[in-house]
Amino acid sequence: MLAALLLSFGVIFVAELGDKSQLMAMTFALRYRWWVVIGGITVATTVVHLVSVGVGHYLGVAIPTNLISILGGLAFVFFAAWTLRGDSLTDEEQSKAGRVGTSAFLAVASAFFLAELGDKTMLATITLAADNDWVGVWIGSTVGMVAADALAIVIGAVLGKHLPERFIQLAAATLFLVFGAMLLLEGLFPGSIAGPIAAASILVAATTAGVVRWARSRRAAALPADETREPLDR
Repeated sequence: MLAALLLSFGVIFVAELGDKSQLMAMTFALRYRWWVVIGGITVATTVVHLVSVGVGHYLGVAIPTNLISILGGLAFVFFAAWTLRGDSLTDEEQSKAGRVGTSAFLAVASAFFLAELGDKTMLATITLAADNDWVGVWIGSTVGMVAADALAIVIGAVLGKHLPERFIQLAAATLFLVFGAMLLLEGLFPGSIAGPIAAASILVAATTAGVVRWARSRRAAALPADETREPLDR
């Protein structure tokens, strides 16, 4: 149960980075008190993820373990692509998040409940519950989502202007790809170390690419200043 809880917390926390739920949390936090927003998110997430783990648990009973790993791996690769595509609020969701209703708590809870139905975090929870302890997945996924959305409120209020959105998307997509590779290779080659090796390779490649891109951007940013000083040096 503890392993399922920690795994689910990590996966769902990553899934929420850059998700529309975080955008909604930031918007709600501008109109309502933070504890009202967190309370509404917690209630909505608890209900949605209870349904998700129920579906995943009963599906898992009828599906062979290796097939579950393969399907789960493919699902997480899909989540990586979904995350790279980015997420945004529709006009209707933006309107709901910005509207002041008679009950702030019910407004937040209902908006998040509807937003999470069919979202990638719900699909991720179903996938996790198919092959892990359902209680651990339920608790971990709920806490993971609430923590991510709480972080979104803090970031939106304090640090939002200093954190590149693209960086968050790339980091989340990389972690999803790591989870996907491990599950997929574990299903295809049970008992082998192919999964951990692939995961480590992806992390090394992503880190190297990130460092190279950062170095190039810094060098490109410094070029105009160098060109401006060159005539003075002569």
